[in-house]
Amino acid sequence: MADNDSPILVRPLPGFLATRYHGWKATTYAESKSWHRRLAAEGQRPRMMAIACCDSRVNVNAVFSAETGDIFLHRNIANLVPTFTPDGDHHGTSAAVEYAVRFLKVSHIIVIGHSDCGGVAGCHAMCSGEAPEFEEKTSFIGRWLDILRPGYEALPQGEDKAAQLRMLERAAVTTSLENLGTFPFVREAVEAEELSLHGLWFDIGEGTLEHYVAGEGFTHV
Repeated sequence: MADNDSPILVRPLPGFLATRYHGWKATTYAESKSWHRRLAAEGQRPRMMAIACCDSRVNVNAVFSAETGDIFLHRNIANLVPTFTPDGDHHGTSAAVEYAVRFLKVSHIIVIGHSDCGGVAGCHAMCSGEAPEFEEKTSFIGRWLDILRPGYEALPQGEDKAAQLRMLERAAVTTSLENLGTFPFVREAVEAEELSLHGLWFDIGEGTLEHYVAGEGFTHV
């Protein structure tokens, strides 16, 4: 058996995580055991889907004081949504959107971008020639960030890099909202007034939140 065919080594849960779990089970779970059992028995009925970045600093549940079962949360690099592309390949984000809209019947989809986004910075670096490794066909990151390439190409060239990054972070939100509109079942639900789409940008350091308003851009909540 070749080395790359050998079973990958999987270790037991780290002790600090086991300790945190036992703490949660003894407090949070114990105080709402009936609610968890009801969720298990009846299934989830979240009112909203949130599409957020993988960034560990963006705690969507905490920002909205969400309880277990409130938010159908999907995370990916730079909170991006691709266009509707039913080509038979693997599409995790598209599958999550389909499940949320067609089966969970969520009332809201919220795309949440944020400050100092590493994925957005990676797209800027790739498109500006500073990260040629992302241009390789074998780069999962690069091919994913291609979704945001039109946003980079639309940036005003007179701005400095910091300003361009902030613009591109917001473009990641608006691009995703536009791409959501290419999904037939999303458009049908919106037109039937069964679903609404929302765009947010979160400043990690300041704790402020901006929402996107068509024709006005981003304004503070």
